[in-house]
Amino acid sequence: MISMNEYYKPISYQVTAAEEGWMLKTVLNRRLGVSRKLTSRLKLTEQGITLNGERVYISHYVKEGDLVEIRLEQETSEDILPQPIPFDILYEDEELLIVNKQPGIIVHPTHGHYTDTLANGVVYYWQEKGERFRFRPVHRLDQETSGVLAIAKNAYVHQHISEQMIAGTVLKKYTALVHGTPPAMEGRIDGPIDRDPLEPHRRIVTDSGYPALTLYKVRETFAAGSLVELQLGSGRTHQIRVHMTSIDCPLIGDKLYSYEALGLPAPDLEAAVRLNAAIGRQALHAAQLGFVHPLTREEMVFEAPLPADMAELSRLMAGGQL
Repeated sequence: MISMNEYYKPISYQVTAAEEGWMLKTVLNRRLGVSRKLTSRLKLTEQGITLNGERVYISHYVKEGDLVEIRLEQETSEDILPQPIPFDILYEDEELLIVNKQPGIIVHPTHGHYTDTLANGVVYYWQEKGERFRFRPVHRLDQETSGVLAIAKNAYVHQHISEQMIAGTVLKKYTALVHGTPPAMEGRIDGPIDRDPLEPHRRIVTDSGYPALTLYKVRETFAAGSLVELQLGSGRTHQIRVHMTSIDCPLIGDKLYSYEALGLPAPDLEAAVRLNAAIGRQALHAAQLGFVHPLTREEMVFEAPLPADMAELSRLMAGGQL
């Protein structure tokens, strides 16, 4: 059997008078928000689900004042090599780690790229603190994209934030530097997205694609481009990059969706090439991420400042130097 010190701190709920007579599984689902998948997993451990400190069947009927507790087993990412890779922490508690991902770093090891990722650094950080967590990013950012990234420390928290993502209640705001100027200072791009049948690694806007919505506001305009704030209404792969290209404003530095890569006419190709070379990566930054904390139920918004390379590029464009 698993000893108590191999569990994380219990998540608790006290049954109210209105819930007396409910089955335990109903309390788990409706009050603690435990999914069926997680319930099945918890049932397999000795102290995974308890009622007043005792292990009972989830079909057991509860009474007012009963204490329902769930305990998740401690986990580690044994498949991730710990490495002393520095990263910026924006916030941390017992359930969450929020970081400001730097541009150029991959979030999670992939085939052929097992080291030098954010995951390697986070696993090392936890190991040095004597803590045991599995690396569970709630969402992903492209290698070249910087900004706010949320990492759940257990399956319960990951499930709850993922459900908020699916429901569309998570705030996701980005800042981008783009070529040209959008057709309006504020607007919405409502264009379905799917794989490009000719280039499977690339996405395109197509009537047969999956619904995708991006809201944008132009914050500054320059001779050769614009600083744009974007808010996602959905979470399709490469969504911002594809949508901005669809209105003839590809992201500066984007190699996959550039004028040249797509064979699109550029208003000033020489200027576009200079801008792309000036930053060397897609000028996209995850500026804000907001959601309801799964345990405290507090609405939280995390912000990451504009990275140095984008701030410098913006300054040069504003001064007419690019």
